[in-house]
Amino acid sequence: MAEHPHAALVRKGFEAFSRGDMDTLREMMAADATHHVPGDHPLSGDFKGVDSIIEMYERLGAETNGTMRADLIGICVDGRGHAVGMNHFTAERNGKTLDDTGCIIFRVVGDKVTDLDECVEDIDKNNEFWS
Repeated sequence: MAEHPHAALVRKGFEAFSRGDMDTLREMMAADATHHVPGDHPLSGDFKGVDSIIEMYERLGAETNGTMRADLIGICVDGRGHAVGMNHFTAERNGKTLDDTGCIIFRVVGDKVTDLDECVEDIDKNNEFWS
């Protein structure tokens, strides 16, 4: 059975993110997409517009000196424009290590991602790591 198009889009996004391929990520998102990052730290909040989202991704890489990894665990779809990408997230920063499980809930309209709503398993651990 072929992979659902929304699952394939999420998989392509995680692969591009892992390679640092911002051009592919930019092409996959609507110009007015929003990425919602949970927590209370300098990299949390709502990043509106593809340029703002890409800048945030680049900052994640810079803040972790390229150690950040978001390894895809699985993808669930509802066939109505939502897909959930579950991931294992690891990174090192300023002598600290983050090892957490999370997910991103994607809203897909047509063939573009319009909204990314991120969730993490341990929000306190994430706040401490990024602060």
